[in-house]
Amino acid sequence: MRPFNHINAKTVEEAAAALAGGKNKAIAGGTDLLGTLKANILPTYPAAVVNLKTIPGLEYIKEEDGMLKIGSLTKLADIAADKTVGSKYTALAQAAKAVATPNIRNMGTIGGNIAQLNRCWYFRKAENRFNCIRKDGSECFAALGDNRYHSIFGGVKIHASPCTQECPAGTDIPAYFAQIRAGNWDEAARIIMKVNPMPFITGRVCAHFCQDKCNRRGTDESVGINSVERTLGDYILENSDRFYPAPSVETGKSVAIIGSGPSGLSAAYYLRKAGNKVTVYDTKEEAGGMLMYAIPAYRLPKDIVRRFVKVLEKMGIVFKLNTRVGVDIKPEELEKQYDSVSYDTGTWKRPVAGISGEELTIFGLDFLVDVNKWMQGKIGSEVFVMGGGNVAMDVAVTAKRLGAKKVTLACLEPRDRMPASSEEIARAEDEGVVVMPSWGLSRVVEENGKVKGMELKRCVSPWDETGRFNPQYDECEKTVVEAENILMAIGQGVDLSFLDEKYQIQLTRRGLIDVSEEQMTSRTGVFAGGDVTLGPGTVIRAIANGHKVANGMNRYLGVNADETESEAKNTSFSAEGIKVKTAIRLREIDADKRSLTVEDSFTPTMEEAAVEAARCLNCSCYSVHPSDVAPALIALDARIVTDRRVIAAEDFFDVKVPSSTVLEAGEIVREIQIPALPEGAESAFIKFAYRKSIDFPIVNCAVRTGKEPRVCLNAVAPKPYRAVKAEKVLAGKAITEELAEAAGLAAVEDAQPFEANRYKVQIAKTMVKRALLSIAK
Repeated sequence: MRPFNHINAKTVEEAAAALAGGKNKAIAGGTDLLGTLKANILPTYPAAVVNLKTIPGLEYIKEEDGMLKIGSLTKLADIAADKTVGSKYTALAQAAKAVATPNIRNMGTIGGNIAQLNRCWYFRKAENRFNCIRKDGSECFAALGDNRYHSIFGGVKIHASPCTQECPAGTDIPAYFAQIRAGNWDEAARIIMKVNPMPFITGRVCAHFCQDKCNRRGTDESVGINSVERTLGDYILENSDRFYPAPSVETGKSVAIIGSGPSGLSAAYYLRKAGNKVTVYDTKEEAGGMLMYAIPAYRLPKDIVRRFVKVLEKMGIVFKLNTRVGVDIKPEELEKQYDSVSYDTGTWKRPVAGISGEELTIFGLDFLVDVNKWMQGKIGSEVFVMGGGNVAMDVAVTAKRLGAKKVTLACLEPRDRMPASSEEIARAEDEGVVVMPSWGLSRVVEENGKVKGMELKRCVSPWDETGRFNPQYDECEKTVVEAENILMAIGQGVDLSFLDEKYQIQLTRRGLIDVSEEQMTSRTGVFAGGDVTLGPGTVIRAIANGHKVANGMNRYLGVNADETESEAKNTSFSAEGIKVKTAIRLREIDADKRSLTVEDSFTPTMEEAAVEAARCLNCSCYSVHPSDVAPALIALDARIVTDRRVIAAEDFFDVKVPSSTVLEAGEIVREIQIPALPEGAESAFIKFAYRKSIDFPIVNCAVRTGKEPRVCLNAVAPKPYRAVKAEKVLAGKAITEELAEAAGLAAVEDAQPFEANRYKVQIAKTMVKRALLSIAK
């Protein structure tokens, strides 16, 4: 073992104080902790071990106040041998006697037994070889590994899955996938729309960072989240009357949103949903911002954006287009007219590159907005595009489809760190775009004011040694790319022309609108969101920020729009679905038939999306709780008394990092209380293990008969599993073989085993039957 301090606590209070910081560990019997320390299975090692065995008065068995009371330091051997426990609380005596070996039972305490850590050979592997979810890692290795002894009742979520954590909006992807697997598409829609009101758009254009963090990538292919999201999004749009109802209650508050891009539309949706009167202003002829004007129709059909705007109008949102704030209406007027205002104006301004001949180049965003003007063959035969993001890829592919014979794209970043998604890079190269990573701009090559090409210089690194964007060049290595037109897609700036000497808002050093955590600007009641506060980014980031704006505005207005709800920690998966190793592929139009106006790909069918959703591992902990005593306490309706509270045994067990109980740091179990059994009730415990001694259970089961029966299985789930359906079968009936058989079947009705541990379902069913029949005899 590693060195650690040792503290002999004299009182519960002293022990609690020593354990309060969470850096020290308690030792009761020590049979679990000592093995944990010796094998060094956890990421952190305790600074000190606090010995509870030196605390007097916690080792007893007595009947008092109409119940059985057992001190938390009472040895398991003493419980097993106690005549009162054996005669009146039989399940507990049998469970205590079933634990490991006589030597272990002479050391182990009841408090230590119920607080022991979970069993999983990945979790228990020496030297923390597998930093799993239970240790605050990102993956349960049993899901695709050896899981023959693991849970047969699904997993338990400990923290957000990696895919959810990587999504700027925090979309609970596993949750809505689970609903799709169950055929509950409406519930799946409700889940995704809590953070994203336009999945039919993001399913097409989102960079889907979530897929880069999918745990399946380490084994085969990440789940095609974008494909499933697209199908769900189209389902939502097709049934928009159901999913975008007008609010049932009006707040009486009015708000203005300046800008109708993804951030503005997101803010408008959530503000209207809360019951506010919402008006959206935009300078363009149609709403949608970048969604309408910058993303090519072959990626995002404009009809989808228009349909979404119509849906928002049906909700009661008013759009005032062709209106320029600062010209047609002053910002001061907006503040007087509305209770709150938000600027979500995006980044439409051309940045300055600072190279010779820059005035002869074309801003890539303007090119995309005015693409119709280029459809008359003006693009030329050779085009150069500068930029490595998705906008640059859109510009390059659009130029190619306009008829350019050769399109060359250069960017500062190396190939593996280009900001564009791998799918967009692949699309560009499939269509013949030549990609030149690690090159920067030197000067425009021109002759008498006419573009001849672009001189490039080698970019050694876009970043300096601190990681800050500060391109480093090799001035000795240069090349010239011939081109008739040069399209610059190296970013966009904010247009703050609506500000003047009379109307000022504090800006950041980058020239963006400065906002608080609530998204409020330096002007009270005036908010801002999206790219105008963050700089150019992705659609989903803008959507998330727009939602944040709406939340901030609602709080400012005193509008209660709290949609938080406790998500179920229990999770499910498809044992058959996770066997599929290959992700779904979108069907696409043949490359020679693609155009600027028709979408390149087709939305998967609902059946196809459900198959892909079934590949999701629903990353959770699938280990099992190993205690023999735990199911007996739950069957006997026991209570756990700590130095802070009294907890029902059923509520005592949890799945945390790295704990199996609800105990907080420094909280100590004092006593276990078991009420007298109801009249006519009896209890029993039975265990299946490969050896009668030493082994942890493969399955164990505790039962209590009578008018209010209890059936609890353990070693079948991450925490003890109360078989409520079996209890309903038994309620108020005399135990017969047929009834015991029926109860066993009911107990495993909701089982979701892996293929390798399916045998445990049969064992669990049999354990329930045998435990009940042992009482009937």
